[in-house]
Amino acid sequence: MPLPKLLFTYFSLTELKLYFLLKDSPLLPFKVVSFTMEQRLYRFLLITIAFIYAFSSTNSQTYIGVNYGEVADNLPPPVQTARLLLNTTVSKVRLYGADPAFIQALAGTNISLVLGVANGEIPALAAEPSAAAAWVSSKILPFIPASSISAISVGNEVLTMSDQSLSSQLLSAMQNLRSALSSSAAASGIKVSTVNSMAVLAQSDPPSAGAFHPELAATLQPLLKFLHDGSHPFMINPYPYFAYQSDPRPETLAFCLFQPGPGRHDPGTGITYTNMFDAQVDAVRAALRAAGFPDLEVVVAETGWPDRGDASEAGATIENAEAYNGNLVAHLRNSPRPVETYIFALYDEDLKPGPTSERSFGLFRTDLTPAYDAGLMKPLGGAAEWPSPVAAGLVSTPEAMEAAAPAVACKPGRGGAACG
Repeated sequence: MPLPKLLFTYFSLTELKLYFLLKDSPLLPFKVVSFTMEQRLYRFLLITIAFIYAFSSTNSQTYIGVNYGEVADNLPPPVQTARLLLNTTVSKVRLYGADPAFIQALAGTNISLVLGVANGEIPALAAEPSAAAAWVSSKILPFIPASSISAISVGNEVLTMSDQSLSSQLLSAMQNLRSALSSSAAASGIKVSTVNSMAVLAQSDPPSAGAFHPELAATLQPLLKFLHDGSHPFMINPYPYFAYQSDPRPETLAFCLFQPGPGRHDPGTGITYTNMFDAQVDAVRAALRAAGFPDLEVVVAETGWPDRGDASEAGATIENAEAYNGNLVAHLRNSPRPVETYIFALYDEDLKPGPTSERSFGLFRTDLTPAYDAGLMKPLGGAAEWPSPVAAGLVSTPEAMEAAAPAVACKPGRGGAACG
C-alpha cells in the first residue's frame, strides 16, 4: 500500500535531514503544500517509518545467528567479540555453556543468546529441582534483562549418544529447568529445548518420508509433547557438508552449495528441492508430522562448512565454505518464512580433536577479520551503535570501553574475499 500524500509546508531540522535522505525514494511520495499540527505529527511518523524501512538492509536479521564455541586458547576477549557482532547482521548467538563474561559483554546490544547446559550437567539437573533452580539463579537471573536470553539448550545431540542413561534423564532436566524459569517473572519467557543431530531420523530421503528412528520413540515422544505444550522449538543440526562427504559427486556438491542444478524431486509432495539444506529441514518437519506434532517450530541449531580439511575430506575448501554460508545467508534473506538458523561457527576452535575440518568452521579469524565473504558484514556506516558502558555493565568509563574494544575493521578475508 503506498503511503498517503500529506499536505505541509514546514519542516523541522530533523525532518529536513530525513527528507533529503529520502527525497528521491518512492517511499516518500509527499507534496509540500500546507499543514496542520495533526498532519505534521502524522507526517513525521511516516517519514520515520520510511527511513527505517529504507535502511532495513543494514539491520540485523532476526533469523540469522552464529554458534560461539570455546574449545580454543586464542579467542579474543568477549567485549571485542561483541563489538565484532555489532558490525554484522547477526542477531543471535548460541553458546555451548553459560560464560558470564560473554553474556555480560552482549548486554544492551539486542543480540539474543541461547545458553547451553553441558551433557555432564544433565544428571544433577534431572535429579534435583533445587539444582535447576540454582543453575537459573546463577547463570541467568544476574544478567537479565540487560542481556537478552531467549532459550536454554539442554545437552547436545544426547538422544543419539551411546550413553542411554543420559537420554533417559534429559526430559527431567528440561522439566526442572522450565519450572525454575517459571518461578521468576523475568525469566519465565525463556524457552527450553535440546539439540539433536540428523541421526535421530531413520529416513530423510525423500523429505516427505522423513521419520524418526522407532527405537527413540519411548524417549522422544514425551520430549516432543513437552516442547509442544510449552511452545518450545525442536532444535536440529543439519549439515549438507556431511551429506556430501557420504556422496562426493559433482552434482551432490552443487545441490549442497545452493548452486544451479536439476534439483531433486519429492514424489510425495511434488516439490523439486534446489538445495540440500531445505531438503534436510523439511525431512525433520515430516518426521515431526508423522510423530503427531506438525506445528512444532524447527530451529537450525548448527549448520556450516569447513574452509579446509585433510586430504581425505572432500569439499573442505575456502571456496566451498564461502559458497555454502554465503548462499545460505542469501537464501534465508529471500525466503518468505526463513527458519531460525545458527551458523557454525563464529571462530575456528584450535583445540578441537579430530580431523582438520573440525578446527576449520570459523566465519572469522581470531584477529576479528572475516575468513571469507559470507554476506554477514554490515556496509560502512551501517554498524549498530555500541551500547553505553552503564547499559552494558562492562566497564566504568567510555575511555576504558574504547581501550578494551577497538573498532573492528572490515578487511578482506583469506582468498581476497571482500566484506559483505
